[in-house]
Amino acid sequence: MPKQIVIDPITRIEGHSKITLQLDDQGVVQKAHIHTTQFRGFEKFCEGRPFYEMPSLMARTCGICPVSHLIASAKACDEMLSVQIPHTAMNLRRIMNLAQIIQSHALNFFYLSAPDFLFGMDGDPKSRNLFGMMKENPELARDGIRMRQIGQQIIEILGGKRIHPAWVVPGGVNEALSLERSGIIMKMIPEGIDIMKRTLYWFRWMMEKYQPEIGTFGNFPSLFLGLVDANGNWEHYDGKLRIVDPAGNIIADHFEPQQYMKIIGEAVEPWTYMKFPYYKPMGYPHGMYRVGPLARLNIIDAFGTPLADQELEEFRGKERKPVLSSFHYHWARLIEILHAMESIEKMLNDPEILSKHIRATADPNCYEGVGVSEAPRGTLIHHYKIDEQGVVTWANLIIATGHNNLAMNRGILQVAKNFVDGTNLQEGMLNRVEAVIRAFDPCLSCSTHANGKMAMTIELLDYEGNRVSTLEQ
Repeated sequence: MPKQIVIDPITRIEGHSKITLQLDDQGVVQKAHIHTTQFRGFEKFCEGRPFYEMPSLMARTCGICPVSHLIASAKACDEMLSVQIPHTAMNLRRIMNLAQIIQSHALNFFYLSAPDFLFGMDGDPKSRNLFGMMKENPELARDGIRMRQIGQQIIEILGGKRIHPAWVVPGGVNEALSLERSGIIMKMIPEGIDIMKRTLYWFRWMMEKYQPEIGTFGNFPSLFLGLVDANGNWEHYDGKLRIVDPAGNIIADHFEPQQYMKIIGEAVEPWTYMKFPYYKPMGYPHGMYRVGPLARLNIIDAFGTPLADQELEEFRGKERKPVLSSFHYHWARLIEILHAMESIEKMLNDPEILSKHIRATADPNCYEGVGVSEAPRGTLIHHYKIDEQGVVTWANLIIATGHNNLAMNRGILQVAKNFVDGTNLQEGMLNRVEAVIRAFDPCLSCSTHANGKMAMTIELLDYEGNRVSTLEQ
């Protein structure tokens, strides 16, 4: 009987990671860790670069959610310029960020997670993928592909390309929206809304089969953090920070994002390159909180669009208390896509959306800037300091996946304790451990920015696979 189980790599996520489970003599899981095994260190890459390069440079942090970094970075630069960007530029940025949320949520739900729902957590791994889904349920697969395509096409229409667009710049955006391109986007809205309506119907029906997973997939009390607007409604681009406790009580409200360091601390551990943010007043690790779709739905008063608000009422139920199960990140994603489609349509109907006034220009007027926005996976923070020449001297990035690090580790331990039996190990047991990570939709390429040093082991193998020597540091 194994004393340690290693899942390496975790499948159907973005980036590279592994899970280790420690078992006792009876085969019961006692400890569980998710190890982010890649190190990129984008914070150090920033140093010595002109501040105006930051948005395009930071977009390269990730190929899945580049717009999120583009937006947060540009907002930090806006603050250093001390400018108020034009109304049209703000709305165009909002549309692109919503398109990013659409395509990223569609990728996680349809491509990475839906095969588990369609075939079951114990289904044949050979079929439990997008290609198996295309054979078993072609409409669901087509809807997923089309939904992601809509998000990517909107990004391309606005920014010139789907990945790493350089369209968002300090002070605004670098090209106005034409009437023709606005019309192309507008034509996609009804189709996208129809796709989400039938997907939500299917998912609500499907959830009846997954009550054990709903009860154990990261289902525990925690804080929830995210942005809200002045009315306490859903916000993704601007707004203030709100934190609620497991009972739904607001413990911090309309907190200025620029003051994030007063309430958010960052810890490191020797077994992973990903940092561990925590709520400072409660200390580490007790100040665990969650961000992302589930957290956003738990902290808001409303969406502010009719279809999404109707879905939010059903999501919350009659008691209107926070939904604690991380399994429901999936449900929350679908509702956010629906809201994104409604919001894009509303902004495209604004007569000023075609204005040519799309950028404010200035020299640096402040030596420090903080940009905060909501990425698909949660709250994203970019914080820069510059010198008199506008060169970056220091940077700190708190990535959405990092915010969820404590909760992800707690989640895999909960799932492993409930489903993994070391005396009779089955593939479906380990798939459930991976699936709770997929519920959080981690972006590990973005999140590897740990301070300190993780232990490294290098093994030299001969041509037959025998270990010749080992180097540990």
